[in-house]
Amino acid sequence: MQTLIALMNSQRYADAELMARALIAEHADSGIAWKALGVCLRVQHKEALAALSRAAELLPTDAEAHANFARALADSGRLDEAVAAYRRSLAIVPSAPTHYDLGNALRAGGQMDEAVAAYRRAIDLQPRFPEAYHNLGNAQCARGALEDAAHAYRVALEQWPEFAEAHSNLGNVLRQLGRLGEAVDHYARAIALKPEFAIAHSNLSNALRDLGQVDAALASSRLALRLAPGNAGAYNSLGNALMDLGRLAEAEASYRQAVILDAGFAAAQGNLALVLRAQHRPAEAASACARTLEIEPRSAAMLTLLAELHSDEGRFTEAEQLYRQAIAVAPEFAEAWAGIAHGRKMTVADAEWFAAVDRLIAKNPPAREEIHLRFAAGKYLDDVRAFDAAFVHFRRANELAKRFGSAYDRAAQECATAEQIAANAAASHPARETGSRPGSRVSASQKPVFIVGMPRSGTTLAEQILAAHPAAFGAGERDFWENARARGERNAARLAGEYHRLIDDLAPHAARVIDKMPQNFLHIGLIHAAFPQARIVHMRRNPLDTCLSIYFQHFKSAHAYSHDLHDLTHYYQQYLSLMRHWRAVLPANAMLEMVYEDLVAEPEAGAMRLLEFVGLPWDPSCLDFHRASRRVMTASKWQVRQQINTNSVARWRNYERHLGPLVSLLTPGAS
Repeated sequence: MQTLIALMNSQRYADAELMARALIAEHADSGIAWKALGVCLRVQHKEALAALSRAAELLPTDAEAHANFARALADSGRLDEAVAAYRRSLAIVPSAPTHYDLGNALRAGGQMDEAVAAYRRAIDLQPRFPEAYHNLGNAQCARGALEDAAHAYRVALEQWPEFAEAHSNLGNVLRQLGRLGEAVDHYARAIALKPEFAIAHSNLSNALRDLGQVDAALASSRLALRLAPGNAGAYNSLGNALMDLGRLAEAEASYRQAVILDAGFAAAQGNLALVLRAQHRPAEAASACARTLEIEPRSAAMLTLLAELHSDEGRFTEAEQLYRQAIAVAPEFAEAWAGIAHGRKMTVADAEWFAAVDRLIAKNPPAREEIHLRFAAGKYLDDVRAFDAAFVHFRRANELAKRFGSAYDRAAQECATAEQIAANAAASHPARETGSRPGSRVSASQKPVFIVGMPRSGTTLAEQILAAHPAAFGAGERDFWENARARGERNAARLAGEYHRLIDDLAPHAARVIDKMPQNFLHIGLIHAAFPQARIVHMRRNPLDTCLSIYFQHFKSAHAYSHDLHDLTHYYQQYLSLMRHWRAVLPANAMLEMVYEDLVAEPEAGAMRLLEFVGLPWDPSCLDFHRASRRVMTASKWQVRQQINTNSVARWRNYERHLGPLVSLLTPGAS
């Protein structure tokens, strides 16, 4: 037996295996020999379970034999049996490594509270145990106890500063808490320690995306894939970056590759559902949701996305039922609570809803979750006319939202405005040249109609009125022109051809296709150059109502200026400058100025004016747009399914004491 132990100590496991088998042949009930055989087999990655099971049976008071058997059971995925075997071992001799292994088995089986207790017991017995602190952090993270997880990771790193996995996982927690700069620092540290750590590169990509550094995020995820071509997580991160860049088809392909590599990757399957929705493919998005729910039947995120799909179609009652199902599954799921508020007008009868949201806020949730809850609480309080209290929540939501995405750069915006004006000066305006040149290859089509303006200025209302016409089709918000600008494309004829193919695919038989992308006011010069006969509707609304409505809306990272009243004021002034320029350089019949307040005050006259401008005959269905079944994905999807009313006119007066710099937008000439 001493020779056998010496062989094992010198790591000559193949020789030790042969000797153990010889001993068993002579002494079939030798527990020590079975134990040695099992260890040798397991170290050599051979089937060891039977041998270790026999050892535990023959050595009922040998804690190590039971722990070895438990590890083999865990390796085989028999977690419940492994947990029982670990507990038998610990009943004989309490051991820090065995408590640690028990924690790992419990965590793998989804028993996070019990796993936390096991890791803590391991640490009690062996205070310097960085691996136990690290996995304690993993279990706390899975429980949603992010601050506790961060503390555990930090202790692990105090004990082992070169622990790359702990740096990466601490970065993940800090990212969820909205502390993005610190997260990036820890990802960078992990990568410095392990340059080929693909998961850390993928995680860094996600943090850079949150910071609005999407190009850097894209590069980081591509590097992760070069290091680990079969890493599904890296494909998921790549898809996230591509989606932020508006490259939806490429994002879809990336998510699909992630799912091919890991059919059980619920997050990637869920992101596939999101990108399909963004591409206006609701049936496919719903199917992807269903597949995700097959993987994770209790996925609150997918139940919430299904609710959003119902809400897009105006099925708000069914949407609320799904939101409540999500809450039943995950009682603290912020997006589901928020979805209820945004799907209808809240009343004092919803006080219980507000009390629940208020309790969640009091628990200091992660920043991303608090943002959803704060915007929803503000919406409720605004609906019940508690305006000062509402503003407190909106202000906090926006302050938190500044942590994510890129900061608004006023100087860069001024340069962009100046460049647009210079590139489209009256004397050299491309629309004037290409639009009148004999034989011009730009389109003479009047099929596209563009509705532009600031967000929350009534653009969705105008689209709904026009799209209700039998000869028109509402295309929603299309990012074609922003993508053209991003890739530096200025060839009007080429863009006209590409865009015409897009709208013909969407609605081949429609006389008019309505493109309602408010930010297209930035690209009017290019649009008019490509389609000199197309009509452009510019929606205008009281600037204070417009800006407050933007400030009260959770736009995520799409509008960096929206989270600060000073930035909002600056951006609105830039918008005014550019619109004054377009009025000066465009032909008089190219753009219609439509005032939101006039439209809601006299909807029939306003609808007639819109139809006449775009060249369509009057149809009474245009005033019954709220009954239409078409999908609406904008923030106004509930409001535009109500009959036209003036409830939102002069809303700013409710918040007059909070307007700050916005007041300057009321000065004469600010239009």
